[in-house]
Amino acid sequence: MTIYKNNALLENKNSAGFILKPDSPEIKEIFKQIKEIFLRNGITVYLEGVDYPFDQLCQKSDFLVTLGGDGTLISVARRAFAYQKAVMGINLGSLGFLTDIMPNEINSFLRKFHENQYRIDHRMMIEATIGEQKVVAFNDIVISRKNVTGMIHLKAKVNDFLFNKYNGDGLIVSTPTGSTAYNLSCNGPVVYPLTDAFIVTPISPHSLTQRPLVLPADFQITLENIHHEDAVAIIDGHDTYDLKPNDTIFIQIASSKAKLIHRLERNYFEVLNKKLQWGAN
Repeated sequence: MTIYKNNALLENKNSAGFILKPDSPEIKEIFKQIKEIFLRNGITVYLEGVDYPFDQLCQKSDFLVTLGGDGTLISVARRAFAYQKAVMGINLGSLGFLTDIMPNEINSFLRKFHENQYRIDHRMMIEATIGEQKVVAFNDIVISRKNVTGMIHLKAKVNDFLFNKYNGDGLIVSTPTGSTAYNLSCNGPVVYPLTDAFIVTPISPHSLTQRPLVLPADFQITLENIHHEDAVAIIDGHDTYDLKPNDTIFIQIASSKAKLIHRLERNYFEVLNKKLQWGAN
């Protein structure tokens, strides 16, 4: 059985567009050191906001590099969605689920990178239509009550077929990559990240019969706010959209996927063992 798919590698890898974790001035000094390593390996470096604004950075660069943690990479994957650029995550924090290249590994990794000893993972993303707006999510879309008091009431359909009504604090619609994020803290299942599927997990449901559900990614999910109070849709824990009474959000698999550059040695199950302490005595 093949765990990882042999996706096509980059045709060109001569220029890298760097995006730094925001509001972290200490990273700028680290960036200078990392930039020198990239230059010594024959890769031109562009920095967002200094050399080019983000959209031009995507157009000028063969691939993107994030300095920070998983949150920085998720933000860049969403912002760069239209450009379909592969993203390399350099981890400046603890071991991440997504950013697996540590600063002391950069030089050795770039040598392997030039020799095509790396892989590109394609991660499913979600597209949601909220009113007239279309948005994409890398991890999840959370439908939540707007006020602390009371419950949210959602009518849920799959391909226009009513399958459930959710009453509680909210609902998470997650990608497999996002299954180890908020979904996990709400007792949702961990799903292998290269799978194409939706994970639908209720948040503090009013009924004990409500359970997490895994659905094929070719389904369209429709969620209607049937309560008399406003709700909110939160995209990847960052962008928030109001849902008025009777408003509907349409959710489907995005037209393309996020592309993440990884070491060949990276093993997802090893990451699970370390992050979740599975198998620990």
